[in-house]
Amino acid sequence: MTPNQQQAILTIGLMAAFADGANDDREREQIRQMADSLGGEDGASALPGLYRQVLLKRASVTDAAASLTELDHRQLAYEMAVCVCDVDGHLSDAEKLFLAELATSLGLDRGATAAMDRQADALADLVESAAPATVAADMTTSLPIAADAGIRSAPKPELDRSILNHAILAGALELLPQSWASMAVIPLQIKMVYGIGKAYGHELDQGHIRELLATIGVGMTSQYLEQFGRKLLGGLLGKIGGGLGRQVGKSATGVAFSFATTYALGQVASRYYAGGRTMSTALLKDSFQGLLGPAKDMQNQYLPQIRDKASTLDMAQVMNMVRGNTL
Repeated sequence: MTPNQQQAILTIGLMAAFADGANDDREREQIRQMADSLGGEDGASALPGLYRQVLLKRASVTDAAASLTELDHRQLAYEMAVCVCDVDGHLSDAEKLFLAELATSLGLDRGATAAMDRQADALADLVESAAPATVAADMTTSLPIAADAGIRSAPKPELDRSILNHAILAGALELLPQSWASMAVIPLQIKMVYGIGKAYGHELDQGHIRELLATIGVGMTSQYLEQFGRKLLGGLLGKIGGGLGRQVGKSATGVAFSFATTYALGQVASRYYAGGRTMSTALLKDSFQGLLGPAKDMQNQYLPQIRDKASTLDMAQVMNMVRGNTL
């Protein structure tokens, strides 16, 4: 796959992210940062420019599709677009229209796209089922903006083990060649945060957890795009990369991203809910950023376990992990 073809697929992914027009300013900023972070890797320095082209509506589905002459690449572009649209819930009417136009531009028949739609819908169901949709009346989906407060009690040892297990699994998903694997990181993170909150006596809903992720800087759409972009640029998707275990040096960046993001998110959530949800927005962000660096360093220590976990995973197992109580 050439850099031009990589950029065409990522352009389509960015267009999918904005297809419903519902991205708030935080999510747009996170996607911009994602484009910047990928812009210096593997000759993909045009990515920040792609983001601007998409945001200013100067990019077209037709032009991006024209760069993809091979069927595998066209199918990959469509699958990524479906996952981007589905990652924060089921498809809106605007997203359905976008995907229909995309399928036509890519020259894909309904049989080919229907299978991808079903796979992405199944993963969207996981996002929805990772935590309850409703909570008791005394809970709020808005994060408090309060004075900074300390932790009421030290993080529970069993929570630390759970956070580490979730981080190892998230890193393992990055090593899988299937593009859907990165989408599965997000419901696992939601499930993790829900379990942490519950351990400290908070029954959380989807809205609150999504708000927490967006506040600390790991919005769902932008996180999936970054995970996918790293896989694509590292040559780790399906036939492009030749399967599990190839070019571990390139894969290490993506593994470190998902491992570290999940670990830091879990530790911040543990502090936040242990402290009665009274950490300020600024402290949440600072705490998360302060934990990312050490978490990335930890990834090297746990890489053998991450690779072992990846060697045993398939889609059915991942779905069962999200729905169940074990990893």
